[in-house]
Amino acid sequence: MRLRTRSDATDVLPGHRGTVRVGRRVSNLLPRIRSGDVACVDLVDMDTSTAQALLDAGVSAVLNVQPMISGRYPNRGPQLLVDADVLVVDSLGEEALTAIRDGADVRVHEGAVHAADKDGALLAQGRPVDGPLVQRLLASAREGLTSQLDTFTHNASEFLRREQDLLLHGQGVPEIETAIEGRPVVLVVRGESSAAELGDLRRFMAEQRPVVIGVDRAADDLLEAGHPADVVVLSSGVDSSLPSTKALKAATDVIAVVPEGISREATAQLDRLGVRPDKVQTQATAEDVALLVADREQASVIVGVGVGATLPDFLDRQRSGLASTYLTRLKVGRRLVDASTVPTLYSGRLRPVHLLLLVLAGFVALVAAIAVTPAGQLWGEDIAAWSRDVVDYLRGLLP
Repeated sequence: MRLRTRSDATDVLPGHRGTVRVGRRVSNLLPRIRSGDVACVDLVDMDTSTAQALLDAGVSAVLNVQPMISGRYPNRGPQLLVDADVLVVDSLGEEALTAIRDGADVRVHEGAVHAADKDGALLAQGRPVDGPLVQRLLASAREGLTSQLDTFTHNASEFLRREQDLLLHGQGVPEIETAIEGRPVVLVVRGESSAAELGDLRRFMAEQRPVVIGVDRAADDLLEAGHPADVVVLSSGVDSSLPSTKALKAATDVIAVVPEGISREATAQLDRLGVRPDKVQTQATAEDVALLVADREQASVIVGVGVGATLPDFLDRQRSGLASTYLTRLKVGRRLVDASTVPTLYSGRLRPVHLLLLVLAGFVALVAAIAVTPAGQLWGEDIAAWSRDVVDYLRGLLP
């Protein structure tokens, strides 16, 4: 009989085990994450897009050295993680970034992060984040939203001062080959509801044949759904958001959003793939540049898939993109329609078969009305007699 060893004892200790990937910037961390890994990040107020990116990467747990919800605004990223049954621990402190070694195996239990080796040393202590805690923190954050809106107003004014040529006059928006003028546009951003919204648009897209614009990896989602993007708009310097080469080469136009002064470095990976994008130098987000392109090209309507339409959706974004998003919505507001409203408003195109059925129904109703009149009954008897004569004649021709 084998004696129980110390290693056996560590295997039965409670908690979640996994290989941890450590990084301050989530965008740099994502390419290194494998399914089942534990992500350790440094991010205050995790937004929905970041949480969705972590879920897409296959994380089993998320450790944050900062508070997931600081109370500045009601961000919904933590709720998305909790709903997906991902273990979440926050407020680990800055020292956790050095205490937790990248690539090490860890055990997480009740907010404590331990080494998964036989020593089981405590590496960091944080706060377990579950559904009830998220709801309490969100309720508190909504109460303090007013002060954040004041700060946002100032940032929007500053952004407009810097980017007025792009926002107001379209300067810097590239000329594209895809013909958009007078046609509907479906603009897709990857999000928690984008797949369902895209499915609801199947009839609209089949009948209206819209121009399809994909932002970042939404181009892969479109390709998988059988609607390859005509135009792909890419974020600056975020390799993890780059769609597949197949999705890029299926597009007629590729637009890269790049910071001023570093356009060559920002598109180096695209050059290696043989993709030559048009460049837009701006601090606006890729989603907003896509909207501006569709608006400048005179789209008849822009249907936004995965594009937030409510105040919580709007606020739950990376802080640097709030002013850009707000001002862009004002610019294209008369054209932009949320995808969730299209099935309600769009009843479909009238097809020839519909007209044929309508005429047939009217004819049947007319015959039925005539048949109940004396004249109609007389005509019916005459038609029946004529039909019998024709049948008898045809029978007489048979051998």
